[in-house]
Amino acid sequence: MTTQTTTTVSERALLLLEIIAKAEEPPTLNELIAMTELPKATTHRFVTLLEKLGFAQRTMDGKRYEVGHRLTALAVDAMRHSFQLAPRRAILSGLVKEVGETCNITMLDGAQLIYLDRVESDWPLQIRLKIGSRVPVHCTASGKLFLSLAPLSLRRALLRTHPLHKYTPHTIVDLAALETELDKIQETKIGTDNEEFIEGMTAVAVPVRDSKGNICATVAVHGPTSRLPLAQALALVPALERAANAIEQTFHDSDL
Repeated sequence: MTTQTTTTVSERALLLLEIIAKAEEPPTLNELIAMTELPKATTHRFVTLLEKLGFAQRTMDGKRYEVGHRLTALAVDAMRHSFQLAPRRAILSGLVKEVGETCNITMLDGAQLIYLDRVESDWPLQIRLKIGSRVPVHCTASGKLFLSLAPLSLRRALLRTHPLHKYTPHTIVDLAALETELDKIQETKIGTDNEEFIEGMTAVAVPVRDSKGNICATVAVHGPTSRLPLAQALALVPALERAANAIEQTFHDSDL
């Protein structure tokens, strides 16, 4: 195979991957054919390859294609490394100085959340979760916020295909009760965790939105209930929102 042919093949595969990643709704094979203007056999061959490599996967009904686990992991790793160099760390550090508690930035990674960045407060009593840690969505402030703002079909798919593990006596594991809780969060745009993931810890999260207005990350604060009861954590929402707005601008500026 010549270099030119290899480049053409690579470009076609990457074009398909980009279309799948940017699509508002997972495209069908016929929609991919129309958007790429490639022959049906060629499109099918490339998307099958992407599926085999884990960069694309079929939706639950088997008729459409969405981002695969390998591409999600790659994107999360790229974002995590960019946070070490970008001004977002300075924004998060400034937020911690302002509110006096540990703050973090998370993104959705499949059916879990991943900590992209985290800045600790100076208090001796800490609840430590390292950068790169993955936590559940159904009982964390950021996770519940993602679920509440996700399309209803995606929310229900995530909740029905993954067990609602009870981490503390306060974890909501009844599906109807959790749906009610998510509807409330959808209205306020503020995620809360009142000892639902870790007993003795509260947390509050606000959304970071992409250029289309969709949630792409969260900014959250958490601390021990003895020092940060939920009402006090909620009082920090304006500061969290200011930080989220500043972080949004870095996403838009870097075209992420």
